[in-house]
Amino acid sequence: MTESHDFIKSYSPDIELIEQDPLAHLLRVLDLEYHGDVTGEDIYSGESMHQPSGRVYGGQVLAQAIMGMGRTVDPERNPHSLHAYFLRAGDIHQPIDFAVERLRDGRSFSARRAHAYQSGKAILSGIISFQEEQEGHELQAPMPDVEAPENLPSTDDTLGSIDHPVAAFWTRQSAFEIRHVDPALYLTPGPQHTTHQAVWMRARGKVNADQLTHRALLTYACDQIMLEPVLRGIGASWISPKLSVTSLDHAMWWHRDVYVDEWFLFVQDSPSAQGGRGLGTARVYQGDGTLVATTAQEGMIRLPK
Repeated sequence: MTESHDFIKSYSPDIELIEQDPLAHLLRVLDLEYHGDVTGEDIYSGESMHQPSGRVYGGQVLAQAIMGMGRTVDPERNPHSLHAYFLRAGDIHQPIDFAVERLRDGRSFSARRAHAYQSGKAILSGIISFQEEQEGHELQAPMPDVEAPENLPSTDDTLGSIDHPVAAFWTRQSAFEIRHVDPALYLTPGPQHTTHQAVWMRARGKVNADQLTHRALLTYACDQIMLEPVLRGIGASWISPKLSVTSLDHAMWWHRDVYVDEWFLFVQDSPSAQGGRGLGTARVYQGDGTLVATTAQEGMIRLPK
């Protein structure tokens, strides 16, 4: 697929409608429009979430690709492994086309590849492996003992009184509630240079959907904080002067069923930063201590010394 299919019109967000129910808006964005089989690929299209920067949020296009690939697989098979690259910045005002290639359907596993396009150029490339539910040996790393989310300040508490488009996005337009166990990095660096952090998240409402949707939503959510351990390690905040952050790639392994409308915990670390790049990793637990996913992301992080 080399040419953009102008399946939907240019997108202009209704901010008031988004703020009424940001989760419902996100679910609409993930409900891609199907356009049939075009030269051996299943073609979908979708619009974008509002972003103050005007650029497509990486977690969104990744979640949309998961939904598109998942629609071509037996519903009994859920995604268990994802590897993807962010190739170009996307424009939220333009449609995104998704071309899904059915690589393989085996007895237990299925593999799909997807490319996301704007104006005929790829902005994302990824592969997902799906597996039907099977029995096997069980083990998991234990969840650390951290402060409960009910006892922690929310993003609304931290940014709610600030009159700024970015603050409005995080407090009124975000589909997820975020609570940092350590002080958040929105306005100031952490009190210590550490590469560790723990963050609670939960969707702002009930998600009556299948596991494909819950797992796509988890992927959407995690892209917001994956590189924060790097920022902590270098003593930066999200508003550090001349800070430039861009996601380069994303890997994810879903281990067990995920429910994003219940509290889930990211236990994060950054093993390395070098050459203008930083790596963030996370183990994701449901509130009852069940390890549901592991994820890793490398990003470009440029900050003048």
